[in-house]
Amino acid sequence: MNGLGGLNKSRNGVVVGLVQLQLPVVETKAQLTAQTARVVDLVAKARRNMGTMDLVVFPEYMLHGLSMDTNPEIMCSMDGPEVAALKQACIDNAIWGCFSIMEANPGGNPYNTGLIIDDAGAVQLYYRKMHPWVPVEPWEPGDTGIPVCTGPKGAKIGLIICHDGMFPEMAREAAYKGAEIMIRTAGYTAPIREAWRFTNRSNSFCNLMVTANVCMCGSDGTFDSMGEGMIVDFDGTVLAHGQTGRADEIITAEVRPDLVREARAGWGVENNPYQFGHRGYVAVNGGAQDCPYSYMTDLANGAYRLPWEDEVAVTDGTGCGFPAPTRSFGEKDAMQ
Repeated sequence: MNGLGGLNKSRNGVVVGLVQLQLPVVETKAQLTAQTARVVDLVAKARRNMGTMDLVVFPEYMLHGLSMDTNPEIMCSMDGPEVAALKQACIDNAIWGCFSIMEANPGGNPYNTGLIIDDAGAVQLYYRKMHPWVPVEPWEPGDTGIPVCTGPKGAKIGLIICHDGMFPEMAREAAYKGAEIMIRTAGYTAPIREAWRFTNRSNSFCNLMVTANVCMCGSDGTFDSMGEGMIVDFDGTVLAHGQTGRADEIITAEVRPDLVREARAGWGVENNPYQFGHRGYVAVNGGAQDCPYSYMTDLANGAYRLPWEDEVAVTDGTGCGFPAPTRSFGEKDAMQ
């Protein structure tokens, strides 16, 4: 059920729109300003496109394109003009928005930051990408954890970014924190198409959670982003899919967080989030609640090491033109 893409909105429905934004080229401050204005215009288009829409979602790299340029001139800040314009767009169009910025980080590499802004212009969710797409991306690893906010109709919403979605632990953490809808924004290009499709569906089903997923779209003359807007229900059913890859198309569907809550509370078979922490509850009271996974305990103890660790060939970004890092996570660069 998706209410004909949200045209017929139910009492408990949340209508989500995914913007398959044309991939831009942004190399200067003037181009950043122009691209911000373009995103603002598309927020207004989303509202005109569907008066029932509650939340409009833009892809990762919506302001910066895929150059991986860390030039301070085109980095954003939370108190800068770009974020101010996005807040005003949500106010002017009475709509929630999910946006992407590359955020200045004095003493370190910039953060790849995602924002959810409500219809009154307040930032309700602030997230720094946990898993940059190494070795290609130069962004600082995120340090915010995986936040969840309360969105339209009381829906609990989480946000992850692109490569984050290839780690099942990310979606599980969002669900564990209560997310009923998980957004995944991306700048992925065509070679990732199939992995994108099956991980979006897996993230939904394994966590009884709606996922709303969208990439940049079109070509910048070098890279070809794929669009692939996908809204997936909590049972893994694809509710809407932008298969055409048409730039600036807005993919819409109504989702039902109330049915997510019902499934999580009422399902027996395949109630995956609950059963993960209550193994074999038919045999033992409450199920086993230990942690039998060595990778989890090793990671928690700072001792994560693969059996093939010494054979891994790519462990920094030098092959993509970035200098080898000299500082550890959490340390600041004394030269900045």
